[in-house]
Amino acid sequence: MAKTNSIVWGIHAGRTGDADELFLKQNVIALGWPKAGDISKLAADREAFKAHLKSVYPDEKEGWYPVAAGQLFRFLHEIKVGDYVAYPSKQDRTVHIGEITGAFKYDPKTQPGYPQQRSVKWLKAIPRTKFTQGALYEIGSALSFFQVRNFTDEFLAVLTGEPIAPTLAKQDESISYVAEEIAQNTRDFILKTLAQEIKGHAFSHFIAHLLGTMSYRCRVSPEGPDGGVDIIAHKDELGFEPPIIKVQVKSTEGSIGEPVVSQLNGKVDRTEFGMVVTLGTFTNQAVTFARSKSNLRLIDGDELVILILHHYEQFDSRYKALLPLKRVYVPEPLDESE
Repeated sequence: MAKTNSIVWGIHAGRTGDADELFLKQNVIALGWPKAGDISKLAADREAFKAHLKSVYPDEKEGWYPVAAGQLFRFLHEIKVGDYVAYPSKQDRTVHIGEITGAFKYDPKTQPGYPQQRSVKWLKAIPRTKFTQGALYEIGSALSFFQVRNFTDEFLAVLTGEPIAPTLAKQDESISYVAEEIAQNTRDFILKTLAQEIKGHAFSHFIAHLLGTMSYRCRVSPEGPDGGVDIIAHKDELGFEPPIIKVQVKSTEGSIGEPVVSQLNGKVDRTEFGMVVTLGTFTNQAVTFARSKSNLRLIDGDELVILILHHYEQFDSRYKALLPLKRVYVPEPLDESE
């Protein structure tokens, strides 16, 4: 019988489920990264794993290394015999629950693409429809290997034979979790992509394009010193009629202070408007200063994402390719007031 404080891990069998047969017929769970070789020979240190992956996968983006290294490190050093694992199979559309029964082993022969392995005893296979949406979303993580934290009780319940019959409140909590996680993942994807792919002057052109979807005509300052104004936006064709908006953009993920906002304010006439756009946040001092000026507007990373999603369908193909998104529907939490 599973203990209530047992650890449950989640794992995927590759992007297309290509390791499904290895998992279920050979009674193992496995990770790929075959060029990494036998990871048990590496020092028990995440930095050592990251450095090793950089040496064998030199062409990956910088953000890939800590994520991959973390998964391999946990698979070798943190998972324990007696822990449980939840594997959502793409082949039979069921969630397989198993118990880890063996130490790490390196096997490059059985299925060369998945040499990092641990033996497992599969205990039950449960239809996906038996779980709440929150539980399904958590084990649908973009990571190959991860710890289940929020819905552990559901996966342990099926091992004890307890029915998964959540109350309406629990269902509503699960639905809210799904919606919030999807929104957070989308936000993170947009901001990380912009921070990595269109720094500096290119970010000015992106913001000008976003303003263009709002029917503004924009003039982007030439690359180099801009005097504190990156974009001038206006509604009329020639740029003489109000409102005239002077925009300063910052492709930084850090916090923007009051001096930047004050500098832009000095460039804005009484009949004009000023706006600072950043991927990051603003300090309290910057926010307070802007609130004291009726013609100043601050757009931080969170609000920028909202604007991007609202106007995404009007983006040209260049920026849609940079930020590939698709519309999805998620269950809506019940409104108890109705």
